Amino acid sequence: MWKTIVLILISIFLLSQYSAVSQTTKKDPGGWKAGVARVVITPKESIWMAGYAARDHTSEGVLHDLWSKALAIEDKNGNRAIIISNDLVKIPKNISDRIRDRIGAKYGLKRAQIILNCSHTHSGPVLYDSFNNIYPFNDEQLAVVKAYSVKFENQIVELAGKALASMVPAQIYAESGVTRFQVNRRNNVEALSSQLTELKGPNDYAVPVLKVVNNSGDLIAVAFGYACHATVLNFYMISGDYPGFAQIELEKSHPGVTALFLQGAGADQNPLPRRTVPLAMQYGRQLASAVDRVLEENMRKLDPVLSVAYSEINLQYAGPLPTKSELLQIMSDSSSTPDYLKHSAAGLLQKLESGIKLKDSYPYPCQVWKLGDQTVMALGGELLVEYAIELKKTFGPDIFVFGYSNDVMAYIPSETVLKEGGYEGTRSPVFTTAWNMNIQKSILEEMTRLAAKAGVKAVK
Repeated sequence: MWKTIVLILISIFLLSQYSAVSQTTKKDPGGWKAGVARVVITPKESIWMAGYAARDHTSEGVLHDLWSKALAIEDKNGNRAIIISNDLVKIPKNISDRIRDRIGAKYGLKRAQIILNCSHTHSGPVLYDSFNNIYPFNDEQLAVVKAYSVKFENQIVELAGKALASMVPAQIYAESGVTRFQVNRRNNVEALSSQLTELKGPNDYAVPVLKVVNNSGDLIAVAFGYACHATVLNFYMISGDYPGFAQIELEKSHPGVTALFLQGAGADQNPLPRRTVPLAMQYGRQLASAVDRVLEENMRKLDPVLSVAYSEINLQYAGPLPTKSELLQIMSDSSSTPDYLKHSAAGLLQKLESGIKLKDSYPYPCQVWKLGDQTVMALGGELLVEYAIELKKTFGPDIFVFGYSNDVMAYIPSETVLKEGGYEGTRSPVFTTAWNMNIQKSILEEMTRLAAKAGVKAVK
């Protein structure tokens, strides 16, 4: 009899526990959802490669595959967003705009909800209407670039849909690590890098990391970044450079996980020393190790609340735009002007002769996300490191700052670099004319405005 009573009591206890769990589940207001997808974007044919103006022919093989990867997220209120990483040097405005607008039309996302970032590998393919006026394409080579670009655009739209469709309940964590192979290239002589006992110039060694796990605690995605040019390699084989190797290392050590690399404000930072595959692999392993260390330590769990803000501001140029006669003079210069600038001058001249007026400003994309208490700032162009430094002074050292996002039109120099001059200070979309001195002020003010709109508070 006592055994029967005991069994009945145990049964009642277990049923009550099951009921409590069920009730908790039913009353759960919801958390994050996340989904990932990936697609190989390695060119099938020999193609012109982007990044180095000195290249004089098409690619000669593949070192490892290139990828586009997507991480889609949804908060407890149903607000969605998607990050798409790409092993490319840049995506030009016309293609980026079409991709984001097509994703918007098909899946209901606005531009504020999409970050389209490029790793800036200098060992990837050219996209159409991106370097047409720099490299001497013939008609057949241009056709290859155009076909690749059309396919790429379609792949990314489909990729976004797959990531959104695969979302499952998840938790998201954030933290930053550190690694130190970036070197400020404006302030240190590359040829002497192995002899230097002190590195000069501003730097940002942060390794921002987002960790995504499912409700079983399984790691499903890692989004991570670093602010450094992907220029270890300069030969004619397709590869993702050090960011590609970092992703390979992370996915090797975490089977089934999707690792996405996001380029930071690394426009004036180079990996030094460089120029060998073993060095690219070394930097990839260093970066992957920095990410792994963060994953193994305590990371901040982010509340499932997402807010986003986006705008495009008109950045002005410093002086008058070139005339036909000035462009003809550049094209005829046989000594001091490099060929790629002559090609660029020819492209601008063709526009003028076709009746197209050169614009005196450029629509520059600015973006802020807030995931729980984690701020993510994404800016267009080849962003110099001083922007990350200044934004972190305003909004705290833990924010994530990414450049090369949504449109890579030119270098985005700081006021300091514009005053100093030099390569990064003179490369606006119209190469004959530098950016106006007020661009840093304009960009930082707009990022501050967007931050307030997204609910991000300044710390100073």
